[in-house]
Amino acid sequence: MLLTPENTDVFIFAAGRGKRMMPLTKETPKPLLQVAGKSLIEHHVQGLAKEGFKHIIINIDYLGEQIIEKLGDGQQWGIDIRYSDERESGALETAGGIRQALPLIKSDHFLCINADIWTDFDIKHLLAHHQRALDTSGPQAINATLVLIQNPSHNADGDFGLNPQNNCVLSKNTHPELQEVYTFSGIACYRKQAFVHLAEGKRPLAPLFNEWCDKESLFGLVFSGEWHDIGTPTRLEEINKTVTANH
Repeated sequence: MLLTPENTDVFIFAAGRGKRMMPLTKETPKPLLQVAGKSLIEHHVQGLAKEGFKHIIINIDYLGEQIIEKLGDGQQWGIDIRYSDERESGALETAGGIRQALPLIKSDHFLCINADIWTDFDIKHLLAHHQRALDTSGPQAINATLVLIQNPSHNADGDFGLNPQNNCVLSKNTHPELQEVYTFSGIACYRKQAFVHLAEGKRPLAPLFNEWCDKESLFGLVFSGEWHDIGTPTRLEEINKTVTANH
């Protein structure tokens, strides 16, 4: 099946507590912190709606009711927003959050985006890249395509590289010979079936990435455009200055 914005669900990670953003997140969840007068998660949702995506799932925990109040069901943008509520269990991390949300994710392959990043990456480029990987390798041979970026200052050593064909992702831990090493951007396309075997509960994605690297079922593409992890008050201040200056 051809992946399109209309038939591909998008999962936005928005359940984090944002401890490094204190005191800004004392009464406001990190996804609702503002860049250029608009919350981070609104920038993502509106951008996805503009690109033609119709179905968005958002996981919530800390002050999650504020996110629901801000975004609602998405009708104002002509999209459908559903929420995976982690307030009772506590934030389930990345893989755990996806696992809990599986009943809400209807497409066989779906996009994931961290709410706390700022980027000009064209998400449809990821769909096209993932589609090519599926067409080349077959649907059972690929579990994910990751968007990789040049290493930011807070992760200067990087985590992943690419094989000589520049398609399969390799872990720096098992391939110390890698010359070019990158950082995961927090943007990816996943195969839903790759998560159904997981037990429910709190778990990160990193062990799955390592497993998929070993199986050569983790693909990647390198993005060199604008990308910022809004992880500290200083970074939020910097991106606001940058956006204001550019617009």
